[in-house]
Amino acid sequence: MLSRTADHLFWMARYTERAENTARMLDVNVQTSMLPQSDEENTKGWRALLGISELQHAFNQKYQSLEGREVIDFMVRDPGNSSSIVACLTAARENARAVRGTLTTEVWEIQNQTWLDMQFRLKSDLLETDPSKFFEWVKYRSHLSRGVTLGTMLRDEAVHFIRLGTFLERADNTARILDVKYHGGGVETGNGEGMSQRDFYYWAAMLRSVSGFEIYRKVYRDVITPARIAELLMLRGDMPRSLLACMDEVVQNLHEVRNDVSADTERFAGRLRAQLQFGKIDDILADGLHDTLTRFLADIYELGNRVSRDFLVPLAA
Repeated sequence: MLSRTADHLFWMARYTERAENTARMLDVNVQTSMLPQSDEENTKGWRALLGISELQHAFNQKYQSLEGREVIDFMVRDPGNSSSIVACLTAARENARAVRGTLTTEVWEIQNQTWLDMQFRLKSDLLETDPSKFFEWVKYRSHLSRGVTLGTMLRDEAVHFIRLGTFLERADNTARILDVKYHGGGVETGNGEGMSQRDFYYWAAMLRSVSGFEIYRKVYRDVITPARIAELLMLRGDMPRSLLACMDEVVQNLHEVRNDVSADTERFAGRLRAQLQFGKIDDILADGLHDTLTRFLADIYELGNRVSRDFLVPLAA
């Protein structure tokens, strides 16, 4: 496969997944902002979201104050923010259009129709009146894209690069969603004793944001605790959005597209997976959850650069 084609497929998938995960992070904050709290606590939550997304500086350049509606506008509508939902779904469509001959008609039509529907929904007042409903739509369109891809495309290199992009992006965003509580300050990561009611509702909302609430109840059958949430979202290979599940997919798809120069990248990915596969949550919490997630995010960034170097269009100098 031509590296340029692989590059478009890889980034089509990453941008689609990024839009979904931005919607998931925003939805957590919308839900928790409705809990009884001071204005300072509310502002702290929105600032944490910008911080973990590395968008605080860009936001400050455009807005004088930090309020929820402004953060939502910046992370949904702003085409100048490359991580906004508008920018991501537009970029996903443009990458899909560049390789229409490689995609099935159904996959292209999903990308194109999502972009068209987005224009209509943003012109309505849905984002202002019921933002959670808009975020659910974004998630649904991402689910639809993945399902149609697996249901209609030949399982060749094209699908492997799409899956590689999807799970690299998902690993990055799951780590950010889990770490956003740290940036909000005062995180309690133990067994849940002494956890405030607000923190309980926060962690429950976060589980729902990664489609993990029912899974948590099924696996642990007990009260929600931050330590178990971290274990579920990091170390459980049977949890679809966990870091380990993502790295399992990354390693598998890297193996399918391996070439003469990718051995070091495969080893690097295998090491990341092994750290999660054989890790223990008690050790992670002892070392510091935030520090562990920060290292993981740096490693995922490096892995993305290695994939680009070995398979895709070379990065600009």
